[in-house]
Amino acid sequence: MKKKQIIIMLCILVVPLTFGVLEFLGVIWHTDIFARGYEIKGLDVSNHQHIIEWYNVSSEDYKFVFMKATEGEDFVDKSFEINWKGAKDNKFLVGAYHFFVTSSTGEEQANNFIRTVPVESDSLPPVIDLEVNKRENKEMVVKNLEVMIDRLEEIYGKKPIIYVTYDTYNAFVKGSFQECDIWIRDIMKLPRLEDEQKWVFWQYCNRGRIEGIDTYVDINVFHGTEKELIELTK
Repeated sequence: MKKKQIIIMLCILVVPLTFGVLEFLGVIWHTDIFARGYEIKGLDVSNHQHIIEWYNVSSEDYKFVFMKATEGEDFVDKSFEINWKGAKDNKFLVGAYHFFVTSSTGEEQANNFIRTVPVESDSLPPVIDLEVNKRENKEMVVKNLEVMIDRLEEIYGKKPIIYVTYDTYNAFVKGSFQECDIWIRDIMKLPRLEDEQKWVFWQYCNRGRIEGIDTYVDINVFHGTEKELIELTK
């Protein structure tokens, strides 16, 4: 009886530990369970993913790719140009994102993005990645976001998407920017925004393992059909 109890206890300890290790390594991801309800998946990448073999990344499994283009008023991701061309050449819908900072104005940041990202009618809307500290001055953050949104829409003809965490959504976006689509990060569970605002993209995994990419990569879903995704490019 004691031997049986020991075996049971070992199983209780080993099974969760095994799942934890597999998730840490990106072999499995628990939010895959929730993401299965969404047919359209995509990736977001930056220089952190090193050289991507786009011809080996499945355009059947992943339909869209957002890639980092710029940050602040003068930083340009050194992999942006090659990622943009490589993903497009291999039939992915592409979009670019800007990492928003509080040390530059919205106009300066918009100009950096505009200098870097080509105006192409078949690309996804620009994305503003809002991950600033929630204690930043709300009035200034909102003002610079408004300026940047207006400027990017003027140039690209598409309302920018705002990428948020729960903290940045609640601190700076909730109740405002309702005309902008929301891209939410939640790597723990199915996302839900406090004011029931609908999200359009959901980053559900930050340790994905994908053929053609030799590092961990973020995986996302689109809240809609492939036809609706294509509509975002128009």
